[in-house]
Amino acid sequence: MAHFTVRFLKNVIGDQGKSCEICQRIVDVDARDATEATLLAQQQFCEFREIGDWSLHADRIDVQPVDFPS
Repeated sequence: MAHFTVRFLKNVIGDQGKSCEICQRIVDVDARDATEATLLAQQQFCEFREIGDWSLHADRIDVQPVDFPS
């Protein structure tokens, strides 16, 4: 299994009218691939927020494999 860092990101408009992306939550998961990592992270995100759909609090998901130094 590989290790992945999954970030849930939300686009917001600041006081000056500029758009920026903020991280709503980072979830670390062990999974076979990025697809499974996404599904596992979505479940954890929803459980933490006590919601049924992650997209209520985030606009997109970024999945990155994590390489640990030997």
